[in-house]
Amino acid sequence: MGTMADDAVVSTYLLVDGENIDATLGGNVLTRRPNPDERPRWERVREFAAEVWKQPVKGLFFLNASQGHLPMSFVQALIALQYRPIPLAGAPGEKVVDIGIQRTLDALATRSGDVLLASHDGDFAPQITRLCKDGRRVGIVGFREFMNLQFSELASEGLQFFDLESDVGAFNVVLPRVRVISIEEFDPVAFL
Repeated sequence: MGTMADDAVVSTYLLVDGENIDATLGGNVLTRRPNPDERPRWERVREFAAEVWKQPVKGLFFLNASQGHLPMSFVQALIALQYRPIPLAGAPGEKVVDIGIQRTLDALATRSGDVLLASHDGDFAPQITRLCKDGRRVGIVGFREFMNLQFSELASEGLQFFDLESDVGAFNVVLPRVRVISIEEFDPVAFL
């Protein structure tokens, strides 16, 4: 991995683009604002991140705080779930969450560790490409059918895909998704 700083323990860095996951869930999957019981269970995402590559996880949850306030109950819940909330603010129209994640991915290029990104946003493709070429494990977590096509092209570079519902098990309810299901994974009971 080049000139990476030596870390005593290799970690998985889990970067969560909460805005993107929430927008995709509400806008594309449910076509309405998600009810509380339809939102991802972020503790399961973190547990999955630890289990998938069998190493400690550093969870970073990026929040847009440009309005000058934070949803404190949500921030406190994230802290209790061992995430580090990263509230970012900027000028109107500035994509502060995207900028923060891009800068973090750039910074991770100089550190050892693997990376899981919870997002569908192709704005991160240049950084993800660079990390894939470093010989580390890199994965994307989200809804497969809504992944940016640039990520699909990185599968040959070793980029792994994890479905938020079927692989991670992040939901308490079955989502009304229409997606391709491999016959090995098909469970007719889920449709009855």
